[in-house]
Formats: sequence, structure tokens, C-alpha cells
Amino acid sequence: MLDWAIELQSLAQAGLAYCTSPYDQERYERIRSIAAQMLAVRSDLPLTKVKDLFCNEIGYQTPKLDTRAAIFEDDRILLVRENDGTWSLPGGWVDVNQSVRENTIKEAKEESGLDVTADRVIAIQDRAKHNLPPYAYGICKIFVLCTRIGGHFEANIETTEARYFAEDDLPALAEAKNNAEQIAMCFAAHRDPDWITLFE
Repeated sequence: MLDWAIELQSLAQAGLAYCTSPYDQERYERIRSIAAQMLAVRSDLPLTKVKDLFCNEIGYQTPKLDTRAAIFEDDRILLVRENDGTWSLPGGWVDVNQSVRENTIKEAKEESGLDVTADRVIAIQDRAKHNLPPYAYGICKIFVLCTRIGGHFEANIETTEARYFAEDDLPALAEAKNNAEQIAMCFAAHRDPDWITLFE
């Protein structure tokens, strides 16, 4: 049912973007409302919350972009501690005025305090194929191999700590953002100077 709700929402949003008839607009708004109700039933979220997350955009629907910085030191990877106590690669949504490289550098600085260079794209993944829970919109996750050039952790509103971890000693991960398979992929790219970008 979730896949149907997502597809209905996407079709309704595209219809609202391009239709000229007020009758069609009314129909597409109703389809969008039905899709939100389906998602609310499936996710146990309040309908108002679903509409905020699911029906708040206009224009043709495309996936959001999320960048994740893979920063290494002595064959250990840097993770930041989220406010809920789980750990993730520094990263976040790509801002409208940022390139993928610029956003990766910005997010690394904001969440870890480190100044980095963004050197190579490790992978571009469809989040729906790798991470749980499922989201009501598409996300392309871009993992970027980075090099630390300075900086140190500073307290901020998104993360409470930054620390390096060995591949066989990972903490509880923020699975919605990155999982053990994705961290292992980053280690593999770090160790392979001839790494070829993975993409889906």
C-alpha cells in the first residue's frame, strides 16, 4: 500500500503542477488527499503530520538529494552522534544554493567541526533500496570520500560528539541515514585507490 500511496502522491503533484482546468485541479487535490490518508493508515502517523511531510511541495516531484561525508583517519571512519544517541556519517539535505561537493563540505563542518576536501564520489544510492524505515518521497544518497584538512568538533544543535571508529567496532547506527553495509562500502572505497563509483 505504501508504494501505491507514494505513486498516487507523485501523480497528483505532477497533475497539480501542469493542469489548467479547475475541475482537474480539484480531482488531483482529492487524489493527493487519498494518498495521504493511505500513508497515515499504514504508518500510524496523524493525518496532519503526513500532509505536512507528504503534501507540502509543488511542481513535478523529483527525489531529494542527501550527501554523506566519509572521513578517515588511521583506517577508522568518522561518525557523529545524533541527538537520539545513534551515530551517522556527517551529512544532510543538499541546499538549493549548494553543489554536491559544496554541500558535503558544509555538512561535514556543521556536524563534525572538521574542514574537509570532498575528493571522490563513492556511490549514489536510491535510499529506498538500502535504508529503513521507508519514506514517502524519493531520496538519492550520495556518499563522498573526504580528506580532513583541519578543524575540531564543536557543540551544535544537530550532533553531540564526533569520533573515529574501526570497521569491526561500530556503534549503534542511525539506520535511516546509514547502515553497516553502507559504512563497509565507504571503508572499501577508502582502501581502494582505483575505486569506481557505484550508482543505481
